[in-house]
Amino acid sequence: MHPMISIKGLTKTYAGGFQALKNVDLQINRGEIFALLGPNGAGKTTLINVVCGIANATSGEILVDGGDIATDYRHTRSKIGLVPQELASESFETVWNTCRFSRGLFGKPASPAYLEKVLRSLSLWDKKDTISMELSGGMKRRVLIAKALSHEPEVLFLDEPTAGVDVELRQDMWNVVAALSDEGVTVILTTHYIEEAEHLADRVGVINHGEIILVEDKEKLMRDLGKKQLVLHLQAPLSEVPTHLADYHLDLSDDFMDLTFTYDTKQNSTGITALLGELRSADIHFNDLQTSQSSLEDIFVDLVHRDQ
Repeated sequence: MHPMISIKGLTKTYAGGFQALKNVDLQINRGEIFALLGPNGAGKTTLINVVCGIANATSGEILVDGGDIATDYRHTRSKIGLVPQELASESFETVWNTCRFSRGLFGKPASPAYLEKVLRSLSLWDKKDTISMELSGGMKRRVLIAKALSHEPEVLFLDEPTAGVDVELRQDMWNVVAALSDEGVTVILTTHYIEEAEHLADRVGVINHGEIILVEDKEKLMRDLGKKQLVLHLQAPLSEVPTHLADYHLDLSDDFMDLTFTYDTKQNSTGITALLGELRSADIHFNDLQTSQSSLEDIFVDLVHRDQ
């Protein structure tokens, strides 16, 4: 089975000479949730705009469900729904008419039952007769998602979908995205909320300076690149780390009461047993200890800094 989206050798250079995308290769599988992460200006939105036909590629090939977006535009575009960053909507139209009109643009027959399902899933049904301009920012964001889903796309791009949305609405949207994936919709998500990607994504791609620097299964990424920390809560303040413990690269907290040891889970030996023995020999005692695992945010920051 071919991937839902196949991107090969994609470049985008603007008239002024700025190269926003540099030889991007990317395969996105059918039905997966793919999180595209990167700092501001990395090329995330440009990549989405090119795939969705909003901007033209300088070179390269993009296939959506096997169809070329350049030569089979109508077919491929009908398969894509896009939720942009900007809160642009038909301000003087009702929520219902906005979705109905968008569905009609793609030549879909009227389906009040389907639109009702979409609006109910986004907690918009009681707002269906409300003028869009009267809605809050969070509700307008929901309308954009409903509009993008109105023509029953097989691919949904969500460009910062929960920006400016409160925690409760964000959780509702996470549930909607998970439900769409369960129904077979391929979801591509860009977000500044790393916990969003960590919660939702099957795979993660990191883009920086217009280049894809990593694509990996989320669980494997966190397992391979994640590190663990052991925090020792000391019985008494420690003015400095003894020199004979320098090889452990311990961090002493500002209040001199905690020692933190970072270790690699992939190594045959973590060094914890040896460290504890060294601490006993140095007469350094602790009341408690705890471990923590690197988050996706820690890994993302590390990757981007490594790519500078």
